[in-house]
Amino acid sequence: MSDPYSSPHPPPEPQRPHQYPHQHPYQQPRNPPIHPTSPPSQSHLTYPWQPPPPEPARRRLPRHHALGRHSDMRVLRTAYRRQRRVATLTALGYFVLFLLLSAYAPGLMTSKVSGGLSTGLLLGLLQLPVTCLAIGLYEYTARRSVDPLADRIRRQTELDARREAAR
Repeated sequence: MSDPYSSPHPPPEPQRPHQYPHQHPYQQPRNPPIHPTSPPSQSHLTYPWQPPPPEPARRRLPRHHALGRHSDMRVLRTAYRRQRRVATLTALGYFVLFLLLSAYAPGLMTSKVSGGLSTGLLLGLLQLPVTCLAIGLYEYTARRSVDPLADRIRRQTELDARREAAR
């Protein structure tokens, strides 16, 4: 049985003057929302006594261009690309020539050069010296054009790194 003097609803809780609707009674009031793309300003600080944000540190611009855009790097890449092409085309070009002659000139490849040695066998045996020639060309162009450029860029980079460390 129910008590005849009790009300069917509990009494309403008193509202505190600092509360916002849908806020817990002991929760601090929230700051107004800040738009994510708006820059921070004095009016959006969390507390009135909060100091303004510090100025971003100014970076000095480098005296030299970035290494990837440097003209020496472009020259080095060009020299290295030329070096690879010469060596690759020497070895592969000879091999492709051998294959084309084998496929389209069988009479030439089966002709005898001397004794029992055919032209096809002689060209096949010459593949090894041609490959060694391609390796020699690669090393020669590396010593002549690519390595001096790479050494100069390496020295310049080390010098720049020492200058930056001294600042």
